[in-house]
Amino acid sequence: MSLNRRFRSGIWMSALAWGAAGLCLLPIVAVALAALTGGLETVTSLAETVLPRYARATALMVLIVATGTAIIGTGTAWLVTMTRFPGRRVLEIALALPLAFPAYVLAYAYTDFLDHPGWVQTTLRDLTGWGPRDYWFPEIRSLPGAALMLMLVLYPYVYLLARAAFLQQSATAYIAARTLGHGPWSAFFRISLPVARPAIAGGVLLTIMETIADFGTVSYFNVQTFATGIYQSWFSFADRSAAAQLALVLLGVALLLAALERAQRSRQRHHGAGRRFERMEPPRLTGYRAALALAFCATPVLLGFLLPAGLLLWMGWGSGQLILTERYLGFLQNSVTLASVAALVTVAAAVLLGFNARLHPTRAHRTAIAIGGLGYAVPGGVIAVGLMVPFAAFDNALDAWMRATFDISTGLLLTGSIWLLVAAYTVRFMAAALSAYDAGLSTINPNIDAVARTLGRSPSTMLRGVHLPILRPSLLTALLIVFVDVMKELPATLIMRPFNYDTLAVQAHRLAADERLAQAAVPSLVIGAVGLLPVIVLCWSLGRSDRTEANFVPDPVAAD
Repeated sequence: MSLNRRFRSGIWMSALAWGAAGLCLLPIVAVALAALTGGLETVTSLAETVLPRYARATALMVLIVATGTAIIGTGTAWLVTMTRFPGRRVLEIALALPLAFPAYVLAYAYTDFLDHPGWVQTTLRDLTGWGPRDYWFPEIRSLPGAALMLMLVLYPYVYLLARAAFLQQSATAYIAARTLGHGPWSAFFRISLPVARPAIAGGVLLTIMETIADFGTVSYFNVQTFATGIYQSWFSFADRSAAAQLALVLLGVALLLAALERAQRSRQRHHGAGRRFERMEPPRLTGYRAALALAFCATPVLLGFLLPAGLLLWMGWGSGQLILTERYLGFLQNSVTLASVAALVTVAAAVLLGFNARLHPTRAHRTAIAIGGLGYAVPGGVIAVGLMVPFAAFDNALDAWMRATFDISTGLLLTGSIWLLVAAYTVRFMAAALSAYDAGLSTINPNIDAVARTLGRSPSTMLRGVHLPILRPSLLTALLIVFVDVMKELPATLIMRPFNYDTLAVQAHRLAADERLAQAAVPSLVIGAVGLLPVIVLCWSLGRSDRTEANFVPDPVAAD
């Protein structure tokens, strides 16, 4: 291929990557302008009254969720990937199943189950004869309860990324540590965990972003965080400037977290993707070790999927909401269409951004990556309004010009369209796709790129022929995460969906807002059921890759 053609290929890829970064920056700039041009009356009042409470509650939520998801996600990923015990084959798929449920759906189910009139406390009073004031019971509608709901549905972010990282690890260093006298736990903490740290850190960062941006769960549990403050300022006080100012605080926190995580990650690089043949035969656990591993891996599946699914089935039974009606099939079709298109567009944009930064490792291109990841910390409703304001202005200006020039009305070409809604999803979930892609990209040795370039490969050819085949597990993870997230997204869909274009999430919200939780359980179950298929396909693909592509070598030291 000629030098000129390779140059043009690189230019086009850079232009597309910067276009994706510009799309992610657009709603943030619009919100920032609204914050800087608005008054300070409402935010000053909030600062004097509830803002410190918002900050404390948000920080505590982040601490609990980040710690819990890191422990659950990393521990379960290591056990099902690097050990063998009864039930492992089922659990390696089942551990990802809670990802299909929104946190606010779990909040509905557990509130109905654990609240004062729920089954648990009612049964307790019937068995003991106690009155309402004769006993103490944990309050589910509290900050720890909200953190638990988020933890149960967000730990699969860490699990999936950590599992993909463990599958791509070489056993050379681990075997060396074992032959030098280190036990399995010591070798795990000294070798395997540091190698997988970029993937684990990326997953934890996603859970933090999701936690500070969550509105449905904390609002239902009456926990006052920055997200609830934004929505109260926006909808209750009708003060978009104050909401934008609070949103800027979340942006600042997200930017700080992303900068710290990337600064730490840049000091550690591990390239082991090319040595899959050196993987070690996983030890088999027996006795109490197998029982403990089974219990540790089965508990989050029970609490995050099996029990909520059973509760939702019980709530929805006899509710009168039929899934196979034309109306519900229309909701399902709309949801799957939006999720599929948004997942493909978002992952393609993430690949362009990440690969462009790989080709041109400059500060400007690293900044483009950081811009792409900012949307995850902003509530979906804020992103929706941030996109609607400039595009509505463009539509109105174009319509006015066409009327004045050609006496033709163009109407609203972009505002209220599916493509603008997909753009909002792309901005919202770009960080998820970038984290999954970057976790896989960090395992590709830069020498591979140098060899491809010396052989005359253009950037686009190197991406298609070298990077994408190696990054298949990471890309499947990214597609899954974005698909399921779009299925669950509510605020942006409510604001930006085309007229009479409802989704399952919108229907569930509409019923729950009317306190019809039994009816809301039905579309919530469909959201979870649709999300199950890509979860199962992904985990089966990763497991098959683990079994067919790796030639194991034995552990030189017997497992403890």
